[in-house]
Amino acid sequence: MPKPPQSHRFDTLVIHSGQEPLSWEGATLPPIFQTASHLHPTAESLSRTFAGETTDHIYQRLTNPTNRTLENKLALLEGGRGAVVMSSGMAAVTNACLALLRAGDEFISGNSLFMSTYLLFTKVFAKYGLKARLVEPTDLKAVAGAINNRTRFIYLETIGNPKLDIPDLAAAAELAHAHNLPLVVDNTLATPFLCRPLEWGADVVLHSTTKYLNGHGSAVGGVVIDGGTFPWPADRFPDFKPFIDRKGPLAFLDKVWREQHINFGTTAAPFHSFLTMIGLDTLALRMERSLANASLLARFLKERPEVAWVNYPGFDNHQSHPAALRYFEGKGYGGLITFGLKDQAACFAFISRLRLIYHLANLGDCKTLVIHPWSSQYVSFDDDTRRELGIFPEMIRLSAGIEAAEDICADLDQALNGLG
Repeated sequence: MPKPPQSHRFDTLVIHSGQEPLSWEGATLPPIFQTASHLHPTAESLSRTFAGETTDHIYQRLTNPTNRTLENKLALLEGGRGAVVMSSGMAAVTNACLALLRAGDEFISGNSLFMSTYLLFTKVFAKYGLKARLVEPTDLKAVAGAINNRTRFIYLETIGNPKLDIPDLAAAAELAHAHNLPLVVDNTLATPFLCRPLEWGADVVLHSTTKYLNGHGSAVGGVVIDGGTFPWPADRFPDFKPFIDRKGPLAFLDKVWREQHINFGTTAAPFHSFLTMIGLDTLALRMERSLANASLLARFLKERPEVAWVNYPGFDNHQSHPAALRYFEGKGYGGLITFGLKDQAACFAFISRLRLIYHLANLGDCKTLVIHPWSSQYVSFDDDTRRELGIFPEMIRLSAGIEAAEDICADLDQALNGLG
């Protein structure tokens, strides 16, 4: 059976890319290769594989056929040259960054960061002599001003969580490349349905596949996708030469895999990769509904007297609205909304009254979800840091699911009634 051409539209590629039914004995879902290691017929064949002369499988911590199918699919969907799937989104962030850093190095990051990414960058990395310079991701002058001879890369999130700010990706890529730096982008909240950062000049794309790509809250995972275009100049990246010699355009991905991934043991479970591929089949449909629901819910909340403010890039007066129009090309503005109630007590009362909407620590699910970040994910942060990250005591974060919008609004309505 021929593979679908890459000229097919995203909605088709997301279902058919990477599919090999005839090589799977006619199965239309990829097999789950639940094995710790793989048989080799001769000592010579295993030796060649260990030497990197073949792409055969050896041991699950290194590679796995189910994981490779997902890697091929995600690389194609993002327009990359290759990918490595990992055990979580944070594994992908950690491995990608450490492949680029040595003791004493620095990097620049937007300050709109997911909680664990923020702690990794500012607390964990600092213990090992690695410095993150945090700046406003939408302020390119601040980004440029933070670059020095120790800088190794620029890191941005397509949509900041939970600030919902959207950087100018093309301009950031141009700035990074002018200084011989790669641009690394966490595209979790946008997904390749909404934005493909490699097409705007980014060099590396990351995802927590746990979120929209899986879409059902059934599996944890992450992925690093290499665009294969950055030249890795020796003055900035002197330790890249053996990887360039071995893999050429995929030197970075080889370095991530050989140095970090297999030695840190961040292997993705094959069953989780399988569940993620099932979720990917409906990504386009889910994103269409989630984005449409988010737009409707944001406007519903804006009209409610109990709601003090609503933060949503789809509003014309939002600071990131122009960037959203450019980079998301009219398909939507993301599935997240943040909004403010009277105070923390009102947030707690609101959450306790919900009947349809789930209260849990996740996003990008097919179900609508809410959380009070100030008292949960960020509870250990000091007040000033929380506010700098866009976290406030009166704030609720809502991830729009794919239920009937009328039913979501009805649940919001009954939970808000009487809050004052």
